[in-house]
Amino acid sequence: MFSWVNREHGGRNAEGEMFQTVTEGLQSLYTKKLLPLEQTYLFNDFHSPALEPADFNNKPMVLLVGQYSTGKTTFIRYLLEQDFPGMRIGPEPTTDSFIAVMHGETEGVIPGNALVVDPNKPFRKLNSFGNAFLNRFVCSQMPNQVLQSISVIDTPGILSGEKQRISRGYDFAQVLQWFGERVDRIILLFDAHKLDISDEFSEAIRAFRGQDDKIRVVLNKADQVDTQQLMRVYGALMWSLGKVINTPEVARVYLGSFWSKPLQNSENRKLFEAEAQDLFKDIQSLPRNAALRKLNDLIKRARLAKVHAYIISHLKKEMPAVFGKDSKKKELISTLPEIYTALQREHHISPGDFPPVARMQEQLQHYDFSKFPSMKTKLIESVDKMLATKIAGLMTLIREEESAMPARMVSGGAFQGSQEGPFGHGYGEGAGEGADTEDWIVARDKPKYDEVFYSLSPINGRISGANAKKELVTSKLPNSVLGKIWKLSDCDRDGMLDDEEFALAQHLIKIKLEGFELPNELPAHLLPPAHRKHHSDALSTPFTE
Repeated sequence: MFSWVNREHGGRNAEGEMFQTVTEGLQSLYTKKLLPLEQTYLFNDFHSPALEPADFNNKPMVLLVGQYSTGKTTFIRYLLEQDFPGMRIGPEPTTDSFIAVMHGETEGVIPGNALVVDPNKPFRKLNSFGNAFLNRFVCSQMPNQVLQSISVIDTPGILSGEKQRISRGYDFAQVLQWFGERVDRIILLFDAHKLDISDEFSEAIRAFRGQDDKIRVVLNKADQVDTQQLMRVYGALMWSLGKVINTPEVARVYLGSFWSKPLQNSENRKLFEAEAQDLFKDIQSLPRNAALRKLNDLIKRARLAKVHAYIISHLKKEMPAVFGKDSKKKELISTLPEIYTALQREHHISPGDFPPVARMQEQLQHYDFSKFPSMKTKLIESVDKMLATKIAGLMTLIREEESAMPARMVSGGAFQGSQEGPFGHGYGEGAGEGADTEDWIVARDKPKYDEVFYSLSPINGRISGANAKKELVTSKLPNSVLGKIWKLSDCDRDGMLDDEEFALAQHLIKIKLEGFELPNELPAHLLPPAHRKHHSDALSTPFTE
């Protein structure tokens, strides 16, 4: 229940509203507060179609974008671990349609014209792109565990060279922008042998302006080059992206080979495994963060709608009552950048909240400014109130829902194989090494550690913390790390180390120096044999300031 709900009003807020979920609250706020502003100032004609119930209720969506033959369709098959209806894979441009891969009880393909009249699917507003697009849009449904948590949108391969000059018959960038505003994650795929960003690809990336937080980059087929070449390819990719994605932050790039065939170059296997795990974690977090993402998108939409209302009402105010309307319209369009600057100062708006000038100038050519509505202060105030008070209540409800519900994660398909059994990431490495053997793994190197231990003049089979510190700091690890190693190694908490505890400390240092993380608690298989009956918790470390 929202935190602003007043129990004295029978579970309703001051306006008589009652919400049980974040989704219900978002939909109600949009319909009652933001939609009237959008409709009054023609926001939906200029920027984005109105949202529908399915936009609030749909599963998180992942949009894949890339040039042809970069492995977009193969990537989906890799995640699902099975073919999906309508799938075609080849070295030439095979996917010529937008394919929404979604969960369904039975396998099948729903064509675009039927898809956009289904109120349960979040695609109804795509009918504005016409038959040329709808003939290239399908929904592929199938029973798959991964698709119970997310949906994936496959896009046509972006063309290069002469091919990109062939008209698709619909505004490709506009369709991508429509999806970019509604999906939870945008993945740009690149081939290690195909790093050039064509004009159409640049236009596609620019269509995601304002959605930078959703963008991730995958350098696919990275196993087809050796380590030295991979470093050069990565550098070239970052340079190319820097010219197109105009943000000071560096986009997160995942390296790997996302298909089920053997690696051609296995020297970077560990790197590819770690990168794949990072990408999987990012995708798996989408269901848990879906409500927060929708809330964030609603706030962005509300800010843009407010700015649009200021622009439209200003143009209306500047128009003459009778004569000279056409010349005044041309003047206002040409001076739109100056109008932006004036509105920024007047209403204290950030420049980043304004729509692109060139596109706005182009769209305004088709409208009669004298028919635009004038400023309606109550509509603006209603949206301001929503942003100032209602959104805070939604944030509270999101936290309550997250704490009350079990963690929602994407499971099945490639996600399942990445977590279970001895081939899970990190299994048998670092602190996990030796977990499935009977022998104490530290014993393998204990003779070497014993030489150092006995050179430190132990008394009654133990060395003091001060003596241990002199030796352990030679690892050059910071005190904060060595302090943790001490706590894990001093099993009986007597402030001293026997030969087994010292060997354990050296083993943990070795783990850290090899680039692995230390455990928060000592795993049972690392506990020295002589201490396994008497191990208990407690304190004291010589590595404190």
